[in-house]
Amino acid sequence: MQYTANPDRYQDMIYNRCGQSGLLLPAISLGMWHNFGDDTAHQTKVDICTTAFDLGITHFDLANNYGPPAGSAEKAFGQILKEQFYGLRDEMIISSKAGYHMWDGPYGEWGSRKYVISSCEQSLKRLGIDYVDIFYSHRFDPNTPLEETMLALDQLVRSGKALYVGISSYNSQRTKEAHAILKSLGTPFIIHQPSYSMLNRWVETDGLLDTLDEIGIGSIVFSPLAQGMLTDKYLQHIPENSRAAQSKSLQTKFLNEENQKNIQALHAIAQRRGQSLAQMAIAWVLRKKQVTSALIGASRPQQVIDCVGALKNLTFSPEEVHEIDLYAKDGHINIWAKSAEID
Repeated sequence: MQYTANPDRYQDMIYNRCGQSGLLLPAISLGMWHNFGDDTAHQTKVDICTTAFDLGITHFDLANNYGPPAGSAEKAFGQILKEQFYGLRDEMIISSKAGYHMWDGPYGEWGSRKYVISSCEQSLKRLGIDYVDIFYSHRFDPNTPLEETMLALDQLVRSGKALYVGISSYNSQRTKEAHAILKSLGTPFIIHQPSYSMLNRWVETDGLLDTLDEIGIGSIVFSPLAQGMLTDKYLQHIPENSRAAQSKSLQTKFLNEENQKNIQALHAIAQRRGQSLAQMAIAWVLRKKQVTSALIGASRPQQVIDCVGALKNLTFSPEEVHEIDLYAKDGHINIWAKSAEID
């Protein structure tokens, strides 16, 4: 089906500079961690992506292992690029990553030069493009020299397969070390992708946000809605076909009494602000100057529309900040803590 992009798509979206680089990213980006595998109808994926682009979301975030099965999200988006987004590649930022398990054997995960470069090559084939705009080390590898992983990222840039590089779920100290290596190489390291939400505030306690400010690196925070916990979805019960009901990455134990109590209180604050809980959660992470973009996922187009609605009210009064802090408590939901060496 022929797609014609909204001619007014850039009017209302906010674009933020990524650290000290020349790259601008939309305040909200679309991720394909879930809902872009073979278990989702392709037309749904098309509708989510075209809705996002029509709203000014120019950044599409993938990884080699997104699916299921692994690789299927990149294949699906590659098809959308070819069929719906044909001729629009230069208006988009497309990112991918390597770090988690992708194929069998000793070379199918972590941070070796062998794995990182091979993985990027595979991602480009699945996407049907010559280069990605950003390529990330998806997690810190404690058993591979950091220099080796960073040199692999550097080679991807020098070989024209990535324009910029980033890291994901590295703690503050490892981020400083990675930055020092990449700066010495002259590699355009511009972005960090950590998890961050009102129920997962490790980037504050670890000092990562301050480090990013210090070294001039931007950030795109993933799971700002705490995998859907900070939405209206789980306020009453666990719906059928939800991420929690499917026993995916959102574990039902996260929806415990204490977390639910805090979520209900945050929902009441959002209502007083004239926002949904999801909209307030997105606005809350964007309040930090170090946060360039909030990375959302969606199972249907309306969720994208609702999330973009957060940009209508990004301001918090001191009283609101104080009240939110009473309930924005660590919910012990950080399933990526091991990569950040805080587990």
